[in-house]
Amino acid sequence: MSSKRERHDAILRVIRERRVTSQDALREELESLGIAVTQATVSRDVRELRLVKVADSEGTPRYTVPDEWETIPPLEGLLPTLYQSSEGTGNLLVVRTMNGGAQAVASAIDWEEWPEVLGTIAGDDTILIICREAQHIGAIKERLDALGGVTTA
Repeated sequence: MSSKRERHDAILRVIRERRVTSQDALREELESLGIAVTQATVSRDVRELRLVKVADSEGTPRYTVPDEWETIPPLEGLLPTLYQSSEGTGNLLVVRTMNGGAQAVASAIDWEEWPEVLGTIAGDDTILIICREAQHIGAIKERLDALGGVTTA
């Protein structure tokens, strides 16, 4: 059995060394390395690693890591340091970050592709999250608070 981190490292190594055209092929590559995984786990790993499918020079789609991946840290890595608070009204959520943190946090939120979020607008220390529906505000605030390590009374 391998840890999630070890599995993710193996996935990144595999897609950098070989042309992997499907999640099933990726699962088979991992199994050849002694890492048994289910299709659901591979699917979740692909999303968490932000892998994308692109056509190679021959037109065959394959998984790769987008260039931006190296410059946009994951949200769970940013929020404990940068997140301060959030407050919503209607379908708008205002997020406060440490000075200079809003752009990085907004980019990470955009990368998450949460279905409840239409988009973000970031300043220096403030982010405006536009939600699809007003009822989504509470769930998004709770998610951000949890990732940011903020305890609510």
